[in-house]
Amino acid sequence: MIVERTFLQKLSLFFKGLAMGAANKVPGVSGGTVSFVLGFYEELIYSFRKINLKAFKLLFNGRFKSFYQYVNGPFLILIMGGSIFSYFSISLVLDYFLVNFELYVWSWFFGMILGSIYYIGKDFGDWNFKNIFSLIVGASIGIGISFLTPATENDNLWFVFICGIIGVSGMTLPGLSGSFILILLGNYVLLLVDSVNVLFNVITSLLSGDFKVLSDPIKIRYLKIISVFTAGSTFGLVSISHVLGYVLKRWHQIVNAVIIGFITGSLGIVWPWKKAIYLQEKGKFLIDKKGNKIVENYERFVPDFSISETWYAIFFIILGLLIILVIDFYGRKKK
Repeated sequence: MIVERTFLQKLSLFFKGLAMGAANKVPGVSGGTVSFVLGFYEELIYSFRKINLKAFKLLFNGRFKSFYQYVNGPFLILIMGGSIFSYFSISLVLDYFLVNFELYVWSWFFGMILGSIYYIGKDFGDWNFKNIFSLIVGASIGIGISFLTPATENDNLWFVFICGIIGVSGMTLPGLSGSFILILLGNYVLLLVDSVNVLFNVITSLLSGDFKVLSDPIKIRYLKIISVFTAGSTFGLVSISHVLGYVLKRWHQIVNAVIIGFITGSLGIVWPWKKAIYLQEKGKFLIDKKGNKIVENYERFVPDFSISETWYAIFFIILGLLIILVIDFYGRKKK
């Protein structure tokens, strides 16, 4: 059933999609957490679950309007449209700030995730043994993932498809960063930087009337990669959403406890004070196709409180936390 929304509500959904798309691209930050905090997580899972056999029958029978209504089309178009648009807009801005103001960006995200833990946990209810155990399991998995060592790049299409399934999990599983998982799989630069940039370049070239790009074997290779990655992501979104919808219905509190634990564990990934450890072979740094050194992992350290940079970072942590608290206050006021 389609929810009737005003123009402002539709605009708000689009901006929420922008935020989710930007979060999905940043390693360590989960788009699922954004959807959870901004209040559209359950509708997102519900809508993806509607992409099933009945939906395909409606589509193949030419009943496009019925298909559109059945899968909650207006909602999905606004959210997914915002997410896709974000990859070519807000994400590029985020990339700039991550390169030039890395400490402050991580601090801001750290504060927002801290606020998210409060936001999700404040109305949890019954913290019995089963739920506390689920919380600890979720936190342990999150912490464990943050200390795994990344693999090297692999552009085999079957592996790219699997990366699509796993990478999109950050959109449906709060606390699990799809981008960070792609770093662990060794394909973050290939799939979310190089391929996206080539796709953008091909689209702009075609719109300007330059069709020579379609005969460039390197660009065709990247187009194949991003097409397979997109197919894997689509399959992952639908399949994971069906599983999540089922478990949320049967074990709602336990799943939420695992999610809160997972988000708490993910704080280790976005800890602001860290330096990159670069992958080496025979004493030499390994570099990607763009000439950048490949990150193997991060060494985390305690901040130096005698320097002003640390206090600026703490300011951004507080700012990120306050943003979530303001969202919470605004949501309570509306009820």
